[in-house]
Amino acid sequence: MPWCDDCDRFWNPNTMRPDGSCPSCGRVLDAAAVAGRRPAPALVGAATVDEEDAPPRAPWHFKLMVVALVVYLVWRFWEGLVWLAGLLS
Repeated sequence: MPWCDDCDRFWNPNTMRPDGSCPSCGRVLDAAAVAGRRPAPALVGAATVDEEDAPPRAPWHFKLMVVALVVYLVWRFWEGLVWLAGLLS
């Protein structure tokens, strides 16, 4: 997010002017918007344009937690059935 030193705040790229300048003071904040192109990714292996359009994927640890929750709930259900069978007999 672009930072304006004169206004002392961050600006969302959607709220900036089309030329990449600050809507309050007019200072140019985003040189890539002025040039009419997107900035290149700074990190190796950063998301490409196609990956940015795709919906975000769930992280591996969230999937692990879901699997652990399912295993736990099946175990508790089984214990409940055993407990119920002990009460009925």
